[in-house]
Amino acid sequence: MRKIAVTGGSGKAGRACVFELRERGYDVVNIDIAASRDPDEPALIADLTDLGQAIEVLRGTDAVIHLAAVPAPNVLSDGETFRINLMSTYNVFSAAATLGLEKVIWASSETLIGIPFERRDPEYAPIDEQHPRLPEFHYALSKLAGEVIADQFNRWHGIPHLGLRISNIMEPHDYQRFRAWQDNPTIRSWNLWGYVDARDVAQAARLALESELDTADNFLIAAADTCMVRPSMDLMEEVFPDVPITRPVEGTETLLSIAKARALLGYEPRYTWRGQLD
Repeated sequence: MRKIAVTGGSGKAGRACVFELRERGYDVVNIDIAASRDPDEPALIADLTDLGQAIEVLRGTDAVIHLAAVPAPNVLSDGETFRINLMSTYNVFSAAATLGLEKVIWASSETLIGIPFERRDPEYAPIDEQHPRLPEFHYALSKLAGEVIADQFNRWHGIPHLGLRISNIMEPHDYQRFRAWQDNPTIRSWNLWGYVDARDVAQAARLALESELDTADNFLIAAADTCMVRPSMDLMEEVFPDVPITRPVEGTETLLSIAKARALLGYEPRYTWRGQLD
């Protein structure tokens, strides 16, 4: 695979992914509904909720990393968020099958597992891919639907569909915000204090692309640590005292387990917010 389409390549994770792949020698096509911020790296503009457009822009590529989506709840109405995310994902998967692409890597979400943990606590921690999928809003519901569709497209066509359940994406300039969270552990307890650097999302996407996995599967992708200075076990004892802890957690280790991504993709987070504050 040499020519890779990155949908949503003008976005936060997309920009990092385009850079990562080009640094590794891939021919990359950025497909987005928004123009690129880099005039030297223009985006191929397309509305992926239209199947015909999805087929045309993916034609001639070997694989796709599908990151395009309404990126969070409350950006658009619930119905529009669900419609855009579901139809763009279905169309990318369908176009990949029509064109015979070799692999589909796509952005699922940590929100599938019940995030934000406001209605109910997590069932255990650290959370892994076996945690029940409990979407609490339409954005998360669209990602759950995407995982179901990925399973069936893999069954029908044999094309690997690897979903990345990505945590809250940060870029280096975002790390200054972490200072304000340290005195109140409840501010970021909604996702067990998780985050991930956009450059590590790009690493995970590339590793999934290069993996030998040939099925449909999903991986939590987070930083190796939390966004807090306090130890992870202290945070759990204060905010979620009744949640079972299934294994020892050292220091500020992430509570969104990346063990599966480490084992099957070779993923190892390279970036942390620690030491980045002024």
